[in-house]
Amino acid sequence: MKVAGIIAEYNPLHNGHAYHIRKVKELTKADYVIVVMSGNFTQRGIPALMDKYSRAKMALKAGADLVLELPLCYSSGSAEYFASGAVALLDKLGMVDCICFGSECADIRILTEIADILIDKEDLLSEQIRAHMKQGLTYPQARAQAIGALIPNAYAHVDAMSYPNNILGFEYIKALKRRNSTIVPYTNQRIGSGYHDRMVTDGMSSALSIRQSLLENNSLEMLETSVPDYVFTAMQKNYGKSFPVYHDDISSILKYKLLLEESKGYTEYLDISEDFSAKIAKNLKKYRNFTQFCELLKSKDITYARVSRCLLHILLNLKKENLEKYVANDYIFYARILGIQKDATELSSAMKEKSSIPIISKLADAKKNLSPLGMEMLESDILAAHIYDSIVAEKFNAKPTNEFTREIVTE
Repeated sequence: MKVAGIIAEYNPLHNGHAYHIRKVKELTKADYVIVVMSGNFTQRGIPALMDKYSRAKMALKAGADLVLELPLCYSSGSAEYFASGAVALLDKLGMVDCICFGSECADIRILTEIADILIDKEDLLSEQIRAHMKQGLTYPQARAQAIGALIPNAYAHVDAMSYPNNILGFEYIKALKRRNSTIVPYTNQRIGSGYHDRMVTDGMSSALSIRQSLLENNSLEMLETSVPDYVFTAMQKNYGKSFPVYHDDISSILKYKLLLEESKGYTEYLDISEDFSAKIAKNLKKYRNFTQFCELLKSKDITYARVSRCLLHILLNLKKENLEKYVANDYIFYARILGIQKDATELSSAMKEKSSIPIISKLADAKKNLSPLGMEMLESDILAAHIYDSIVAEKFNAKPTNEFTREIVTE
């Protein structure tokens, strides 16, 4: 039995994602595909357009055999933490042979050479990045220049670092190498619109362009050719009832949290320095909504995406000391199932036999199976789910849901 892993957000799942799942099976000859997927909040520091159970259902319909939730502290983290947490989860299952990710360069050699430099020259890189940033470069620009100086004939490597899926790719490889994992990385060419493209196109639109189209047009009409039929059907069924959830839907609750903690500052939360904490407090009276505040706070040193992650960490109570404990204790303490194919019994049995961490299928059983640190991590995920569900209930005048009563999605 060969098992391939995919790390994803599916926010939402579109034609390019469905193509990738098919391509993974073709490229790796895998019998089963396990997806590690973000929950209700994503790496951009925003709520997911649709809830995690709906997205898990879509992943199963697209051909995934099992969908596991990536814990919140990693799903809302930087590319490095996002990759490290997801790779640790797949590695601890003890049965994953390979991971496959889409990338713009589609060259595993280039991505591996970047990963090697990031590992082998970590201290020197940090020093050079700081020097470049003092000269006015952004962090991504500074890191690309620093790496380019360390690799002979590095044009292709520097170019690769300009694209988000490449960045995640070499972070996945770096995480595998640091774990001495036996999981083999594969990459295939990312097709269709670019990650940052905001215009919907026929067939292969980016997730960002789909979200942007929904926000600007307040209609599903333009999306029918950009997503698989089963995704569009689910969107039609749930539109205005539980979806779409946008960035600014967290505006009021975030402002409340920022005001509540203004006097003590925000330095206890992930990614937030003393200077940035002071900047938040200084500008709080100018707060109108989440998007506007992110634009106000961003700078050359701190990108919009990092600002949004920082604010989300405050909202969801994600603290530095917690992440430090998790990393020090090898990142991951359980595998929580969101969805599984009904006929994946061989996969399910093998996972239970080989996994070095507990498999969580019912929250009610978690406490007796998890360590205190594992329960702390899981409780953070549960809190985030309840916050997301509260936002949905208020926005759509819907009945609130309880994470403890949600069942695994099957297909």
